[in-house]
Parts: sequence; structure tokens; C-alpha cells
Amino acid sequence: MMKPAILALADGTVFRGRALGHEGETVGEVVFNTAMTGYQEILTDPSYKGQIVTMTCPHIGNYGIAKDDVESRRIWAEGFVVTEGSRRPSNWRSHQSLDAYLCEARVVGIQGIDTRALTRHLREHGAQQGVISHLDLEPDRLIRKAVSAPSIVGRDLVKDVTCDRPYDWTAGSDPWLPDESEGGARSQAPRKKPDGPGRYRVVVYDFGVKQNILRRLVDVGCAVTVVPAATPAEEVLRLNPDGVLLSNGPGDPEGVPYASAAVKELIGRRPVMGICLGHQLVGLALGLKTYKLKFGHHGANHPVMDLRARTVEITSQNHNFAVQVPGTVTAQQPPRVVDTAMGRVQISHLSLNDDSVEGLVGLDQPVFSVQYHPEASPGPHDSAYLFREFTQMMEKRHG
Repeated sequence: MMKPAILALADGTVFRGRALGHEGETVGEVVFNTAMTGYQEILTDPSYKGQIVTMTCPHIGNYGIAKDDVESRRIWAEGFVVTEGSRRPSNWRSHQSLDAYLCEARVVGIQGIDTRALTRHLREHGAQQGVISHLDLEPDRLIRKAVSAPSIVGRDLVKDVTCDRPYDWTAGSDPWLPDESEGGARSQAPRKKPDGPGRYRVVVYDFGVKQNILRRLVDVGCAVTVVPAATPAEEVLRLNPDGVLLSNGPGDPEGVPYASAAVKELIGRRPVMGICLGHQLVGLALGLKTYKLKFGHHGANHPVMDLRARTVEITSQNHNFAVQVPGTVTAQQPPRVVDTAMGRVQISHLSLNDDSVEGLVGLDQPVFSVQYHPEASPGPHDSAYLFREFTQMMEKRHG
């Protein structure tokens, strides 16, 4: 018999199910992810620090756990919620089940609940603090714990996920992954570096960087050095990079003022690319504001329009905050230009789900950023071209 478990939300809603993973209790902001696959990459995405992840796909764990399918050094999600966790995975690359993986990482989960009902509840009432417990089955007590849990608003979660010291990254994408230069065909040899290995020296700020961002940079010919989140701008400039990439990361961008201050110093001095939290930090550095979405964007199937080309990309996303710009922006309008303290900025990409800003491009400074994940993992590869745009920006700086 599986041990019973409870998920209790701060608004008093309670779901009863069965224990999954490590026996214990955990607290976090409960969000939902609409991806059908990629649960291992999701669990190891540092952007989920502070959150309990609910998978909307009902059957999770069916292809098991593969050692190579991680996006960081450990699982960062505070808890995991599924309808059914497969106990018999089928995949030649798998080495253990999802339950064993969660147990090994001491991550508390719950299964056997109606995740469709939970997702509808979060959509209506918003993401909120929750508790999963295998130990305490008293709902009122768990609700009180959820109510008293700290919000992610204003918290610095980046300090918990960033690296301790700088390091170099040299690995590119695995040869069995689809190669965009070959129309998606599988390559049996290591990828050719079209711009030459190490042609561009890039410093990556680790706010919770996913490894596939680093692989994609190597794929387009970059020599990559990763630095801790609190590294001063002057220290980065002493490395004499051709460009700076601002990574994804967890939590509230206003909770890491040291990061936006460094970005402000770097804009105009080196080409800058921002991804997810990095996009929000670009917005703050430019003098724009950020705000918390009702239930966030989490999944591998979010449509985004490139307002410049009038094309639609299906994107991978994971963020609870967004950049706010003056006035109303819709996909029916031409690309908006906003005057900021650091020059003109064009709104380049827009969510087709809720019209939130998904991309910014500097018209007076070499900077651009996107709210979604062009590196995928998991997700589609529609946006991989953005890494090439970054190298073109660095090439232009060299004349």
C-alpha cells in the first residue's frame, strides 16, 4: 500500500493523494507546467527554486530518468505533483524510475490527485504557497503552514542557485540532437561549429543558468566563462569579453538589485543578451518595471509572436514575473518603441496567450532579451536562431 499524502494550499484548498518520492514534508509556491515531456529537465531547472511543480500531463515518468538529461547539478524544485508516476519506465537510456530519482534527491512529491482540477484552481485563484506532506495528515495544520510560508516576492533566490566561483564551459550539444543546419536530421558526428570554436568570448552571469544555454553558445562558436551572480560589472569587463549573457533564474528580479545594477553598467559597453530572469533584469536596468503574473508561464508549448517579422514561435517558458511597459501592447500593433533612461527600446516579441512582453531589442545600444527559453530543454527549437543573432551582434561590434 502506498502511503497517503496531502497537498494543502494557502487559500484552504486540500487535495488528498499518495506519497511520491522522499518521505517528508515540503513548502513552496504551487505552479503548473503544461509540457508533456521533459520532467527531468524541469526538475533540474534552477528557475524552479522555491516552487512546487504540478505537471498537467497525467502520466509522468514513463520514459524514466537518464543521466544526461539534467540542466544543472541537482533538483531545485521544492516538490513535485503528478496524477500518476510511472513505476515501470521504458527507455533504453533510463537508469532509474522517477520515484527512485526523487527519493535519491530527497524531494517530496504527491500523486493520485486530480491535477486538472488543481490547474483550473490555480488559473482561477493564482499561484500560491502550498505544503505537501507525507507525515502530517491534518489539513488545517498544513493550511496554516502554507499561509505562514514566505512569498517569493522580494526574495533573493538567486544566491541559492548560482555558482561559487567562475568556471569555463566547453561542451556543445550532443551529436544525436536535431541539427538545425541539416533541417532537423540527426547527426552521427559531433556538431560542426559554423563560426569556429572559441571565436567569441562570452561571459555568462549564472543567475541559475541551464546547461543547454551554455551548450548552445558553444554550438555557435563561443568560448564560455560562467561567473557568479554577484560578480561586479568591472570584474566582468576585465575578462575582456565580446559579449555578456544574462541567464535564467528563480524568483523576483527586484529581489536581486545587485544584478540589475551590474547589467546597467554593462549595457552600452558590451553586447548583452538576456534570457528569462536576464530579460527582466535588462528591463529593470533600462528603467522599466516588472510585475508578478497571476499564475506564470510554465510549459513547452507557449505561442509567441515576433512582432518584427510577424511570425509565430512555439516556445519553452518558465517565469512568474514579466516586464511592464507603458501603455497597451497587442499583436495587432506594429512593434512599439519605448524611450528609456538608456535609449530607445523596441518591443520585439509578445505572448499570444496574454499579450505580456516576451522580447526587447535596444535601438541605441547593443542589447536584446527574451522572456522565453531559446535553448529549449525541454521544448521546441523554434527560437534557436537567437544565439546566432547574439554572435552577429558581437561581430558587428568588431566591425
